[in-house]
Amino acid sequence: MNLGDLVVRKSYGGDVTFRVEHIVQNRAVIKGTEFRLLADSPLIDLVQVPPSRITELGQQAQIKAKESLTQLRKDRQEQSQRSGESLGGVWSQSSKEAAYFEVPGKVLHLDGDPSYLNKSLSLYEQLRIPAEGHHVHESSMAETLYRLLPRVRPDIVVITGHDGVLKQHNTYDLYSLSSYKNSQNFVAAIRVAREYERHFDALTIVAGACQSHFEALLGAGANFASSPGRILIHALDPVYVAAKASFTSIRDTVNLNDVLNHTISGSQGVGGIETRGSFRIGMPRLQNLSTLKVTPSAV
Repeated sequence: MNLGDLVVRKSYGGDVTFRVEHIVQNRAVIKGTEFRLLADSPLIDLVQVPPSRITELGQQAQIKAKESLTQLRKDRQEQSQRSGESLGGVWSQSSKEAAYFEVPGKVLHLDGDPSYLNKSLSLYEQLRIPAEGHHVHESSMAETLYRLLPRVRPDIVVITGHDGVLKQHNTYDLYSLSSYKNSQNFVAAIRVAREYERHFDALTIVAGACQSHFEALLGAGANFASSPGRILIHALDPVYVAAKASFTSIRDTVNLNDVLNHTISGSQGVGGIETRGSFRIGMPRLQNLSTLKVTPSAV
């Protein structure tokens, strides 16, 4: 068994594919390739699989991910069309270009996992969403947000990484923050963000990871959170929700049915409250509209 090998766990029926991150003596730290899942496992429980081998759960996730990306692109096109229609199809006098410009909501994305962060930033870039990303350990997210929010001034904050229900004991309380790996850290970060901007429509907060304490995250001030069903969520679910908020007009609320039905993990993975979008249009058309950049960095 080597670092980077793809493996499945025998004790879980090989339901999820992982990549080996670290090996210490007879145990390995493994990370889900599709799902935001970080775990450790005895080496004896791991079975190496070829890259071509995809579990049934992984196949379903990949299919749903493609559908979600297609839907996001469709939403983006429809939003541009609505922008033109709302202005009566205004065109510039000197060309056939629309005489307005579009301003999607800006995203500040904090992620406890660098590889998932890079995947997220790549998707923001594909969708032309202005975004700034930082790899930050979950325990440092509150402090980092306190420093970054006044500088970045985002419309949408994504707070995600790794989480899970701690099952070291025979009994655990799903409604106690002490039963979770990182939910308490997400709650602390949400509170900092909500203290910075109390208005739920002026700052949209998307928070949580696999099996996070959904109710606690919403109670702390998140607009959208995981996981109502305490299930594994896909690595890109938070990005889908942030993109929906970024491309929904400030005149409209984010369609909750779209969030529940088109995120890869569905209604048991992500939920939220009615929230106004952050997409704006402006006039006249900017002559030197620079390309929106997605900037990864580490803190």
